[in-house]
Amino acid sequence: MNKIGMFFGTETGTTRLVAKKMYKLLGDDIAEKPVNVNRISPDDLLQYDVLILGTPSYGEGDIPGKDVGCLESNWAEFLQTFGTPDLTGKTIAMFGLGAQERYSDRFASSLAALYNFFKGLGAEMIGDWPLEGYSFNFSASVVDGRFVGLIIDQRTQGMHTDERLKQWVEQVKPALAGRLGLQL
Repeated sequence: MNKIGMFFGTETGTTRLVAKKMYKLLGDDIAEKPVNVNRISPDDLLQYDVLILGTPSYGEGDIPGKDVGCLESNWAEFLQTFGTPDLTGKTIAMFGLGAQERYSDRFASSLAALYNFFKGLGAEMIGDWPLEGYSFNFSASVVDGRFVGLIIDQRTQGMHTDERLKQWVEQVKPALAGRLGLQL
């Protein structure tokens, strides 16, 4: 596909909302409408060479799914059907949601589990994000002093969401479009 595939897992609908805002910033000329992973097959995701994936945080940094308390199918159930395909040549940017005040000791850690899964299959991961502006004790999603993807705290920092989305999209859009062979 010559567009960015956008897929997310959600429990309360917030990750879906963030994905829709991100899609509007990217534009439908280079991105497909975001789709919940509980509505797709592995082939739906694998048809894209460039992806943006989003996840809520759940548990102690678990991949969200029914086994850790989600009410609906989420990333865990999707990944059970996904297998271990070689993702060499695919480029993935990620975003995750978390609540830094309520879960300061594991802030947005589910993103790390999903990131490690896809990186482990050979995908090129882009879109890291600075720690500035957040206040937390620990996050498994921090590698080399940066988050592995965009982090949104809609609960306590919702006033920053739109600006963070705008900045992150400006950061990753040229690289993602370039992987598609598109000029911006």
